[in-house]
Amino acid sequence: MKFIKRIQEEIAIIRERDPAIHSSMEVFLYPSFKVMLHYRLAHKLYLKKHYFLARWISQRGVRKTGIEIHPGAQIGKGFFIDHGNGVIIGETAIIGDNVTLYQGVTLGGTGKETGKRHPTVGNNVMISAGAKVLGSFKIGDNSKIGAGSVVLEEVPPNSTVVGVPGRVVKRKKQTLPQEEMNQVDLPDPVREDIVNLQRADSELTNRLLDLENVVREMKRQREREKKEGKGATQ
Repeated sequence: MKFIKRIQEEIAIIRERDPAIHSSMEVFLYPSFKVMLHYRLAHKLYLKKHYFLARWISQRGVRKTGIEIHPGAQIGKGFFIDHGNGVIIGETAIIGDNVTLYQGVTLGGTGKETGKRHPTVGNNVMISAGAKVLGSFKIGDNSKIGAGSVVLEEVPPNSTVVGVPGRVVKRKKQTLPQEEMNQVDLPDPVREDIVNLQRADSELTNRLLDLENVVREMKRQREREKKEGKGATQ
């Protein structure tokens, strides 16, 4: 019964978050569904220290889906991988509830750490396509990671991170509901920097023009004073 309930939960999650799914039967063809079945079984074996068998089942899942989840990773409820090809989740990664990953996401290590080497992802987090999160730090609850970002340090809760290396460009003191988890409505820090530079340049240009007008007026005033002085002496 527990296995059937788990399958029903996986079907509900995929149908909720992928509008391309039109029936529950389609879910059985979905890479996210297949890989999670492999992961759940492999993770149980891993906890019982049947490491070879756990990896064998895990690698079967990789060959079928293109998604690599190490059996040692800890994944919470409501986890969803959209499309998923190229997703990699390392051994010591910890993922909270209601997390969404897109294709090409890596939750990996830097190669310089021992023990806890991979990220901890909080609840209600969205990590967009191609993002790389590398290291043993935490992505705070209700955060977004923009597509193609490379995140190398801790992200506070309720934050939006974009760029290479990733940096926080927005923070909110409110939760991020699942229906707002899209990859489009993210700030563009480069554009914002350019706009700020253009604004600063415009302000500086206006100040220089004002200063030139003041200098010209001062010169005119001196010329008038000289003319008036000459007229008085004559």
